[in-house]
Amino acid sequence: MKKPPAALAFDLGASSGRAFIGELVTGEDGLKQLRITEIHRFVNEPVEIGAHLHWDILMLLKELKAGILKAHQQGFEPASFGIDTWGVDFGLLDRSGELLANPYHYRDPHTTGLIEEVCAMIGEDKLFRESGLQLMPFNTIYQLYAMKKAGSVPLEHAQTLLLTPDLLTYFLTGVKACEFTMATTTQLFRPDERVWNEPLMDRLGIPSGLFLAPVHPGTETGRLTAAVCEELGVPSMRAIAVGSHDTESAAAAVPSGSSSFAYLICGTWSLLGTELPDALLTPEVRELEFSNEGGVGNTFQLLKNIMGLWILQECRRKWNKSGAEISFAELTHEAGHAEAFRSLIHPDDLRFMNPKDMEQEIARFCEETNQPVPRSRGETARCILESLALRYHIVLEQCQRLTGRHFSELHMVGGGIQNELLCQLTASAIGRPVWAGPVEASAIGNMLVQFQAGGEIAGIEEGKQLVKRSFPIQTYEPADADKWQEAIARFNRLA
Repeated sequence: MKKPPAALAFDLGASSGRAFIGELVTGEDGLKQLRITEIHRFVNEPVEIGAHLHWDILMLLKELKAGILKAHQQGFEPASFGIDTWGVDFGLLDRSGELLANPYHYRDPHTTGLIEEVCAMIGEDKLFRESGLQLMPFNTIYQLYAMKKAGSVPLEHAQTLLLTPDLLTYFLTGVKACEFTMATTTQLFRPDERVWNEPLMDRLGIPSGLFLAPVHPGTETGRLTAAVCEELGVPSMRAIAVGSHDTESAAAAVPSGSSSFAYLICGTWSLLGTELPDALLTPEVRELEFSNEGGVGNTFQLLKNIMGLWILQECRRKWNKSGAEISFAELTHEAGHAEAFRSLIHPDDLRFMNPKDMEQEIARFCEETNQPVPRSRGETARCILESLALRYHIVLEQCQRLTGRHFSELHMVGGGIQNELLCQLTASAIGRPVWAGPVEASAIGNMLVQFQAGGEIAGIEEGKQLVKRSFPIQTYEPADADKWQEAIARFNRLA
């Protein structure tokens, strides 16, 4: 029997990585469905070296090879693979194509204070107009400027810059490429002209020759090298540039039946936004600190970065280090039984970016704002989840104002939707239904682009219908409107 078309999707997040096989199968109704199988999972943790935080990029390469091998060992025959990861981070290659140093982690402190310094040189308005991005301390521009100021030897000798998914693809194929959605996360790419901003690089002393011309999602960028095939004992396979920024892969998988929809990609980070044909570069977009990131299908995603479940993950990490061994499900259960609206935080306060002790940072915020300090894990978790839901309310209202659109519901996708309490709190906070699913949105969007590149589906709109047929969507209705209106007013004062 002929095997169904298959694609191998690597989805690397800030704390873990997964490999999935996607297969196009025929359902009982005779229509195509997407069947996904997780074949490999691994931890992705940064490594501290001296005063710096780095990614273990060679470990990630090893895990990608393990995923390729497992795919074939388990009987799958993927025609292609694609890699999506977080944005902004990169590796530098010398003139012979060798990696010069371990890439910095976006939470490394070497960019501290550089937003202000660069804005003083360039101007905040100009930086936004020419990049369309929210000014975040981890953006590639500040990382490179920090390296330039520090007299970085790797930067001095670098010939090529490859963003994380492009770097990993290069290790497997030997082909250097730069994918469009990732390029737009650097703050060095002009969304209006869709070119690298070489005058800005020159002003900051960043070598403009490091950057390759971007290719769009769906482009074949190479094949597994003969050496990798021999090492693993596998046949050759095409490498497809997908929506290599995981946010854009997830947005491509939102099962919306409309061209006007709002989504919330929920995980370590939360990204709330909508899809537009072009970047929106108005002064109000800058003032509200939204970003324009390149999307699949030559679109732009107008979105806001929100700190997300990172805050809860860090609290859990501390509690588990002390021997608690508590799961997220147990934390959510405890949060569900804690008092509502007892304490709230502003999740996007930069104090929560990478503190030494997240629980203590939450306590300090509550003390400074004259609120009760959480007394238990459940109260802390409740504080985090309610605060995120309230933040989503504000950002959704801002998104409507910026676009002139009204969104009658919110699509939630990503691993965070497994937290049913957060989904319900979000529906209540925004006062409209939440449609939750699918969980593995980034991997699914990754697969859709591969299938489009292989001619198995006509385009992303067909892919969205495929997602809608293939995965369950859970609906959450708003509740307790009066209580949430009071909480919104209180949260606005805190924020």
